[in-house]
Amino acid sequence: MAARGHVQDPNDRRLRPIYDYLDNGNNKMAIQQADKLLKKHKDLHCAKVLKAIGLQRTGKQDEAFALAQEVTTLEPTDDNSLQALTILYREMHRPELVTKLYEAAVKKVPLSEEYHSHLFMAYARVGEYKKMQQAGMALYKIVPKNPYYFWSVMSLVMQAISAKDEKLAQTMFLPLAERMVEKMVKEEKIEAEAEVQLYFMILERLGKCEEALEVIRGPLGEKLTSELQSRERKCMMLYTRLERWPECNALAQKLLLKNPDDWQFYPSYFDSLFHLMDQSWSPPEEGEHCSEGSVHHTVAEVVRFVEERIKMEDEKDSRSLRGPYLARLELMHRLRERGYPEENLPGEPLDLMVQFFRKFGDKPCCITDLKIYLHLLTPDQHVQFINRLSEVVPLGEQGEEGFTFPEDTKSLQRHLCVCQLSRALGLHHSLDVSGKLRLITELKAHYHHGLKFGSTALKTELQFSDMYCLMAAHVYIDLWTETGDEDMVWQCLGLLEEGLSHSSSNAQFKLLLLLLYCRLGSFEPVVDLYSSLDAKHIQHDTIGFLLTRYAESLGQFSAASQSCNFSLRFFHSNQKDTSEYIIQAYKYGAFEKIPEFIALRNRLNQSLHFAQVRTERMLLDLFLEADIVLSLEESVKAMSLSSEEDDIPWDSLRDNRDLAVFTNWDPKERQLTDEHRTQSLEEESAWLRIRSLTLRLLASLTASGHTPAQQNSEMSNENGVGDRSSLFRSLLSQLNQTLHTAAQIAEKHIQYPLLGPPSTRLASALSIGSCQCQAAALQLSVHLQELESAGLDESSELQTQICNIFKSLVVQLQEILNKCKGDLLEMKESKLKTQPTLLENLVFFLETVSIVLWSASYCAKILRPLKTSLQKKKKKKKDANAALPLVVCGFQELTGSLQDLLTQAVEHIRGQESAITALKLASLTLEGCSQEEASFTKAATDKVQGSYLRSLQEVGDLLKKRAETIKNLKI
Repeated sequence: MAARGHVQDPNDRRLRPIYDYLDNGNNKMAIQQADKLLKKHKDLHCAKVLKAIGLQRTGKQDEAFALAQEVTTLEPTDDNSLQALTILYREMHRPELVTKLYEAAVKKVPLSEEYHSHLFMAYARVGEYKKMQQAGMALYKIVPKNPYYFWSVMSLVMQAISAKDEKLAQTMFLPLAERMVEKMVKEEKIEAEAEVQLYFMILERLGKCEEALEVIRGPLGEKLTSELQSRERKCMMLYTRLERWPECNALAQKLLLKNPDDWQFYPSYFDSLFHLMDQSWSPPEEGEHCSEGSVHHTVAEVVRFVEERIKMEDEKDSRSLRGPYLARLELMHRLRERGYPEENLPGEPLDLMVQFFRKFGDKPCCITDLKIYLHLLTPDQHVQFINRLSEVVPLGEQGEEGFTFPEDTKSLQRHLCVCQLSRALGLHHSLDVSGKLRLITELKAHYHHGLKFGSTALKTELQFSDMYCLMAAHVYIDLWTETGDEDMVWQCLGLLEEGLSHSSSNAQFKLLLLLLYCRLGSFEPVVDLYSSLDAKHIQHDTIGFLLTRYAESLGQFSAASQSCNFSLRFFHSNQKDTSEYIIQAYKYGAFEKIPEFIALRNRLNQSLHFAQVRTERMLLDLFLEADIVLSLEESVKAMSLSSEEDDIPWDSLRDNRDLAVFTNWDPKERQLTDEHRTQSLEEESAWLRIRSLTLRLLASLTASGHTPAQQNSEMSNENGVGDRSSLFRSLLSQLNQTLHTAAQIAEKHIQYPLLGPPSTRLASALSIGSCQCQAAALQLSVHLQELESAGLDESSELQTQICNIFKSLVVQLQEILNKCKGDLLEMKESKLKTQPTLLENLVFFLETVSIVLWSASYCAKILRPLKTSLQKKKKKKKDANAALPLVVCGFQELTGSLQDLLTQAVEHIRGQESAITALKLASLTLEGCSQEEASFTKAATDKVQGSYLRSLQEVGDLLKKRAETIKNLKI
């Protein structure tokens, strides 16, 4: 926290031990040391603040805050106290208090550069752009340094970016920022590249492209030196915006002559050609074509230019560059797309792609280069293309299995590329079952043979032949999805486990294993696989869904909490970290990065995954703890959960999932489409809305139960019960509406590719009747409120209605439980069969019965006082033998039935545990497997078996705890 040896202030010497204790995490000793010091020096403010930091870190937030406020009201100006308070308020997530701190300090010490600078940064943390602008100018007046002046200019730009009224940004903030910079330009005070970048940013946002171009091409542009070709790229962008296609074309040519491998300029070169042709542009008869030089305005000229670049590459002694060869294919693709007669002017696609393969087939990138141009081949050329490529692949003598293998890594890479292209052309998919099995044997043989090339590789390095293993796994998955034969998926798991044992850092093996284990309903092995991926920063948002989608639904509740925490920790730290990035960007003049940081923060705050994880985590906590550890009310209060506020930005939700994270060589017709992405987002949003409304209804249920309703409606509105009741009805109406929309989505029966997004739990929840039963249980509280208002004497019809709902809930729960029955894992004729949907159904049963029990608890709260008051009336009338009210009898029947259902469920789980434990997986026989392969498959089946047992145990334990809560429902 503070290495302060160089300062001679005696107070620093006294404070040093406290700093050391805090730095070492010894917070209790820091508090004791601060107390000792304060006895001797009561006015040592910094000691109080350091004590507050110790209290904050030991969980005593209220005491810490009170102590900090004591010091803050004294408006300290010593550096130690201010810095310590800044640290404390940041740890409390109260950055707005730091601004007040430095505002007071600046008033007392108006000429302090340091305090003004700290005030500016404090405003930056909370995004107060107007105050930042003022603070920047105040700082510049005290110390006239350029960076401070441009801090103020950038704050104006940020006001423009964040302004809700675009007209205000264009007519006030940006023109003012432009005038401020122009003043510095006229006075020739522009010193740094960052200042030119900021000027360019302002002109660009104002749409003044001509003026921006003058700046870039003038003397100020010479300061743009930190990035290679920064000026050229900016010029190209401006020419494109201004639609000055001749300049765009000529500049692209010049840059490609310098570096023919710089791909970013080829698209600009081709785009400009087509725009010039569309405009029938022709060069002037005299002089230069344009300010940038000569222009190529016909297909023939462009083809000649590309061919010249290729000829130069062919004549080189060193390794050729790929750019010109790819440019030729790209040009052909664009010509064909536009239907130009010159489409074959560059040559025959098949010959050109074979030529490309001859030159670059031994590079791993060859497959990704060629894959995007495979559509240039006609279907009847596919086999011919693969045969011609195979001729180029040097293979050695035949091995034992009858296959010929490459003799070095370059030949291996060429052969692998041919296999990948065959799959991308659909040749693997067109094989019959026996053909696919032969292909798997060949791919596995090549995989095992290729391992010898990586025998000396480090653990962190991938094996040269890993992709053979991955491709064989993909063919196994094809067979599993087409034939439904589960042997294929077991062999696939075994193969991937074997691959991982040789190449422990291969992320694709881990991702595919993770996906397959989840599809089989086995979550336990997935936790270790995901943590070994070592997902960094934004990956928790882009690939976190692979983990969180299955965590709770497969009954692994403790692992589900852990996986939600993984993601939430990242999202919460993003809030704090982004402020620090922005401050650093101001300090170092990286102004163009500031809008990017803010866009990133918004993107993460609006993330679909963030909203899902937040909602699921709170629901999970309720299912695990409400009415078991704490009451439902206390659980809701502990989460600061509000039924009134919906904190999900529905209109601006962003789907940040990386749905292309899996390596995939499938042909285009089998790949994920844009329609799939849209449908997946629609399905995810509908399921999130159901879960969010359920959560808010549960929070509202506790709020409704706080105050007994008054007979007088005016009184009830004073107490807020009327408002709560109307909120509950509104939420319930929204839930029913969402369920109707969700049913329409589920009716579409959308099937995504296996390597695409996983389906949500939506269709299963509706088909099993879980959502409908939960909604009916929550509806009960509305009828109970009516009963409370009417009383037990005058409400026989309402009581009958409530009793019917009680019976209906029991019937619905019994139906859900019936759909959980069956064997989760069984052995038939030495073949292993799984039914993971039974496990998901069991979790639905658990969730639904929990919500029914919470509703029953609410009913009990209302029925108890009603029954008591009725008994008092009977005693007065001496009518002791009168029968119990209908609703009370119905409620007693409900609690008895719920007890029976939970007993049934626990017994079913016990039976499943016994059956799975008794399975002898060693007797599992898999055709065509070597002993080594069988051992890896056995390891995979053991993991699935262990995971099922863990899931059943966790669900069973929770159901037993829920059964215990029924005792509290007596009225």
